[in-house]
Amino acid sequence: MSGRTGKYSITMPRDIAEAAKARSGPSGLSAYVAAAVARQIERDNLNELIQVAEAEHGPITDEEIQALRDQLHQARQQPTQGGANTA
Repeated sequence: MSGRTGKYSITMPRDIAEAAKARSGPSGLSAYVAAAVARQIERDNLNELIQVAEAEHGPITDEEIQALRDQLHQARQQPTQGGANTA
């Protein structure tokens, strides 16, 4: 995240705010909310990329998704060059 910050006022349901505050830990609610927003922006960006790719190449099939998941799972099971497994 960027080093520069700004102060903003947001409104959210009280139960969500209290749950976030309870989970925020020592970094505080602002850091917790900033991390959540950053993850949502990443998801939005990925969804945009998927839409562009599907518009150009057609939709991704369930079989293609499963094949890629299998490849990822196999790659995670293989030792890295340093000899340690990645998690």
